[in-house]
Amino acid sequence: MPSAPRHRAETQAISPAPRRNGPAWLRPVAAVLLVLAWLAGTGLGGPTFGKLGDVSSNDQSTFLPASAESTRAGEWVTRFTDGDQIPALVVLGLPEGQALSEGRSAAGEMEALAELGEELGAVDGVDQLIGPVPSEDREAVQFIALIETGTAEADEVVEDLRGVAATAGTQLETAGEGGLAGAQIHVAGPAGLAADLAGAFAGIDGILLAVALSVVFIILVLVYRSVLLPVLVLFNSVAALCVAILAIYWMASMEWIALNGQSQGILSILVIGAATDYSLLMVARHREELRVHSSVATAVRNAWKGSFEPITASAATVAIALLCLLFSDLNSNRSLGPIAASGIVLAWAASLTFLPAVLYLVGRAAFWPSVPRPGVVSRKGVGFQQPVDAGGAPIRGLESNHGVWTRVGSLVARRPRAVWMATAAVLLVGAAGITQLQASGVPQTDVLLGETDAKAGQVVLEDHFDAGTGAPAAIIAPADRAEEVLQEVQDAEGVASATLTAENGGPAGAGPGEGADQGAPGAGQGGPPAEPLEIDGRVYLQATLADPADSMEAEQAVVGLRESLHALDPEILVGGTTATALDTNTTAQADVRTLIPLVLVVVLLILMALLRSVVAPVLLVLATVVSFGTAMGVSALVFNHVLGFPGADPTVPLYGFVFLVALGVDYTIFLMTRAREEALTVGTRAGVLKALTVTGGVITSAGIVLAATFAALAVIPLMFMVQLAFIVAFGVLLDTFLVRSLVVPALTHDLGARVWWPSKLSRPARGW
Repeated sequence: MPSAPRHRAETQAISPAPRRNGPAWLRPVAAVLLVLAWLAGTGLGGPTFGKLGDVSSNDQSTFLPASAESTRAGEWVTRFTDGDQIPALVVLGLPEGQALSEGRSAAGEMEALAELGEELGAVDGVDQLIGPVPSEDREAVQFIALIETGTAEADEVVEDLRGVAATAGTQLETAGEGGLAGAQIHVAGPAGLAADLAGAFAGIDGILLAVALSVVFIILVLVYRSVLLPVLVLFNSVAALCVAILAIYWMASMEWIALNGQSQGILSILVIGAATDYSLLMVARHREELRVHSSVATAVRNAWKGSFEPITASAATVAIALLCLLFSDLNSNRSLGPIAASGIVLAWAASLTFLPAVLYLVGRAAFWPSVPRPGVVSRKGVGFQQPVDAGGAPIRGLESNHGVWTRVGSLVARRPRAVWMATAAVLLVGAAGITQLQASGVPQTDVLLGETDAKAGQVVLEDHFDAGTGAPAAIIAPADRAEEVLQEVQDAEGVASATLTAENGGPAGAGPGEGADQGAPGAGQGGPPAEPLEIDGRVYLQATLADPADSMEAEQAVVGLRESLHALDPEILVGGTTATALDTNTTAQADVRTLIPLVLVVVLLILMALLRSVVAPVLLVLATVVSFGTAMGVSALVFNHVLGFPGADPTVPLYGFVFLVALGVDYTIFLMTRAREEALTVGTRAGVLKALTVTGGVITSAGIVLAATFAALAVIPLMFMVQLAFIVAFGVLLDTFLVRSLVVPALTHDLGARVWWPSKLSRPARGW
């Protein structure tokens, strides 16, 4: 994201030492105090990584606003159940061709299953255990463990259940207990999937950071060819991230934000990438100044002055664009705004305080073995031949040699219209693939990549039980219409069974031994027929769906239920696991339609204020939109035909847009602000060529660093993270090498001074 330094003449005299404005000891003391302050923040923030789990939640129901139908239904369910429960389905699958015995010969097997049920029910945090419930084909058995989330961590309870299941599986295998020999036991259901999801995010603190920092370090070594400088730059990024973690932990503990693993991973990558990019600019300007000044202090001061404006403009653009997420209806999206914006602000602060202080204290040794010294003639000019246009005249703006970027500038100057039209055509062809983007949501079992215990258990459930068992739809209806609503639900498409809920949590009307096949709390426990529980004129129905609770088919069943039940009474509420996923997807799709235009307007206004123009900002935004479309189009083709993903979460295009627009516009901002600066003296066409050549190296390095850091998200085995990693990494490279390098310079060169309308630069006197 940083701008390249403004290059001076190839040979310059050593500048005289400036007059000091204060005591000689003031600068080193101030630098040491700055470094110590950031080291203290790093020391406090580092251990805080391990505490983020205490203030974060990956529960999808917490993402929704209070007005969502599933949220309101969930509040009623809590009143009916006297607590907040999440089911874990412990499912035992027998080997193919093997089934439970029948009649008297089944006594030993049922006794063994009953003992297993006692062990599962004794796990701390399990409020109630239902089962064993054999499948109709007697090839599988399930238990439903209701976990009380108010008194226990569901993830920890699931791990304990899996420990019991593993031990029991070994015992059954050893005992060879009739039809139970060779049985495989899994813990699935909403609690099992949530535990696997939490396990996938567990790599954020370790693997993700290790991969991201290693990749950035390698790139920095290649860029700087220095021993110490990459370490200093990387430590600047780590310091910014550690202090950002402190700020986020504090905001989450104050319940200002809803932190989850997804936001935490994005924060880490964003801060490392942004801080490294800002450091590239600062170091480049510092190297430039060291070739002119003998005083390291003067070089640092001038580098800071030259870097402050572009770094601040970059950070402000990204932070303001991210804060647009505050207008989201999803708590997870709304919280990401201040989380990510805080990280950007701290990356900005570290790069303008900690890094300059370290560069001052270390001095020229930071660049060893290629130490920049004043008065040394650059070899870039050796063998340089002045580029000429088609008529043989020298091309203004390309007076110095910057390697490949001089050649790119020469191509842009000779055929500007052909360059931007051809490049834009390539981008539009790539954008056509966006029609294949499937971003309406995916089952949670598909979100988790690779094999997990919950996914294996879900396969057994789908093969032998009603797939929605253990995660029923929750329906809150008026008590005076209970039977009518029950009949409507039982007749609904996609519903396997439905019951009213009694006071004991079991099915109302069930007598001794009845209802066991429903898998409902209290089923099959005996006793007189139970009456439906009524609270404030409402009753609670549970509908077991025929399809897995996290499937698209189950969501369509909930849509149908809501349509039919709302026709009976608009006050009827349909909630549950499936309804929560449905409401989340619906809200996320609405956010896309709301937030994308908002971000575009905000970025457009920022560009207008920065460039003091109308034409240039409009062109830059259009170029960015086309670049985003190409990134999404190519990504859709890769997801569908290369990686074989079944679809994407609705937040994927939203996050991709916010990051690509905010970060992509940054690179163009640095190009155009430099072009405007040069246009004041040499004219627009020469100015944009010079801006292109002198910013090329640093901005390209920054783009590669940012793409590499976002690509590190792919190490988290979640479809969302892998997709976001590819979209942003590919989009940043696309913007760096095509949009910023060819489309924008060629279009600006073609339009000339008109690009600055209505400012003074657009007048004919400036129309070079």
